[in-house]
Amino acid sequence: MSEPLDPAGEAAAVDLAGEARRLDAADALAPLRERFVLDDVTYLDGNSLGALPAHVPARVDDVVRRQWGELRIRSWEESGWWTAPERIGDRIAPLVGAAAGQIVVGDSTSVNVFKALVAAVRMAREDVGGEGGGAVRDEILVDATTFPTDGYIAESAARMTGCALRPVTPAEVPGALGDRTAAVLLNHVDYRTGRLHDLPGLTRAAHACGAYAVWDLCHSAGALPVGLDEHGVDLAVGCTYKYLNGGPGSPAYLYVRRDLQPRFDSPLPGWNSHAEPFGMRSAYAPASGAVRGRVGTPDILSLLALEAALDVWDADGVSVAAVRAKSLALTDFFLRCVGAYVPAGRVESVTPAAHAERGSQVALRCDDAGEVMKRLVENGVVGDFRAPDVLRFGFTPLYVGFADVERAARVLARTLG
Repeated sequence: MSEPLDPAGEAAAVDLAGEARRLDAADALAPLRERFVLDDVTYLDGNSLGALPAHVPARVDDVVRRQWGELRIRSWEESGWWTAPERIGDRIAPLVGAAAGQIVVGDSTSVNVFKALVAAVRMAREDVGGEGGGAVRDEILVDATTFPTDGYIAESAARMTGCALRPVTPAEVPGALGDRTAAVLLNHVDYRTGRLHDLPGLTRAAHACGAYAVWDLCHSAGALPVGLDEHGVDLAVGCTYKYLNGGPGSPAYLYVRRDLQPRFDSPLPGWNSHAEPFGMRSAYAPASGAVRGRVGTPDILSLLALEAALDVWDADGVSVAAVRAKSLALTDFFLRCVGAYVPAGRVESVTPAAHAERGSQVALRCDDAGEVMKRLVENGVVGDFRAPDVLRFGFTPLYVGFADVERAARVLARTLG
């Protein structure tokens, strides 16, 4: 068993626990917690897998038993299966600051990164007259700190398009851009540290040199304002199983800015993105609009589970702005509690203190982080560990409260001794 806090720590715990109760009582989003399947565990891993919305099982049961079991093939039309990728894309659109008709849901984040990045290079070369033009667009910049799969995909896309791949940190991007840059692939929020990068400024910098900006929104969509349309983002991708609570392996999405859609040349043309999908023609002719981002037959069970999960956002008073405000309050409070409870020098926050640079997670560097997280989970506080030494705690404002935050910091202190 872990030792209790020292007397000074116990006094701080009483004060912070009381403050947590007051903050929860004043929280307008607190009632949303009842819309999720939760237990006594303090769940701070929504940045990896969001909690289950309570109404989703019944909706999925209807999809399986009635739509599939009874209507069968008729459900492609009668149950709206065929239009689900665009319909659900329009549900996600306001959560990332996009108008309808620009997002299609399907495939994985990795597949959508590949589509977006290759299409971006093709458009950049088209801008300068194709392969035989005067200027040469033969370089892709990629976030050197990116989630590994984005780097793998970028490397493959570079080989496919004959581009050089140049890894740089987001801070280095403005100085690295040049007249050879075709596309830039960046993460809105760093998955290890929780650092929020400057999407408006980096997008402007890419455009100033004639390059296309591709953003990975996996760790920001559903947690903070993105503003895709407002900031002129060209292409974006994201997953739906984190802050959007779509379920394990739920399909990702692809955003193609409306004015670019006629030029979006997917490297994965499939029958689902054909202008006449049931024409069964041997020659490919792309559909118009966001449908160009489709490839094969949609994963209906996962798609419709995600659609049901998004109903949580229809509750009165839920806005991305309100979620962002609570997210910052939760992360601020967690850092205060950690500072009050955890022995000095035992952990170090690698998440920026400035609100403008922080996503919805806190990452703490700790020498024995893997073992510490294992013990935290055993004691009912679930975060996760990233090698070599990072404890990650994700805060989903729809269901995480201030009492959760205070308890997590208290258990962390006792775990560290």
